[in-house]
Amino acid sequence: MTARLVVLVSGAGTNLQALLEACADPAYGAQVVAVGADRPDIAGLVRAEAAGVPTFVEQVRDHPTREAWDEALTGAVAAHRPDLVISAGFMKILGPRFLDRFTVVNTHPALLPAFPGAHAVRDALAYGVKVTGCTVHFVDSGVDTGPIIAQEAVPVRWHDDEDSLHERIKEVERRLFIDVVGRLVRNGWTVRDDRHVSMKCKTCKPE
Repeated sequence: MTARLVVLVSGAGTNLQALLEACADPAYGAQVVAVGADRPDIAGLVRAEAAGVPTFVEQVRDHPTREAWDEALTGAVAAHRPDLVISAGFMKILGPRFLDRFTVVNTHPALLPAFPGAHAVRDALAYGVKVTGCTVHFVDSGVDTGPIIAQEAVPVRWHDDEDSLHERIKEVERRLFIDVVGRLVRNGWTVRDDRHVSMKCKTCKPE
């Protein structure tokens, strides 16, 4: 069976593009059935439309309260019956109604739990770490606090600034993100003690 993915974006949509290209291979096991955004006129929506994928926009300012926006976003995503929701650079915190309804996967440009939030690369450089990286995790009600699915390290070079380090993290992040989403949809997963994620392998022998 092919898993149905709804992808949420807020900007350029480079991870979305990588996911669309991966889904073009039937062996990947997933299809992007819709792309949603929190604002119009962004490159991520253009990428989706070029690929023939339906799009929708739910802006917070178009609703009287944040709770009303959460309800509207939940309804818009539910209309496409996703098996997974993918946050690919979506810059809004998802509300309780949404998270109660869907399983959401996100990427973050740091080795969580270190450096959560919107300025992870800047914070890592300011702290003087020698190694940072990227994390793929499930989304919960906190800020980058959900169960960690996979991580990969990226060394910090002595001459790095925020832009150069972020670009190298993005290269690793995109590859890890595509690999993890594919493994999740093909093989499934389990979460133990609300924290420890294991991606199942249908062809592996039990340990």
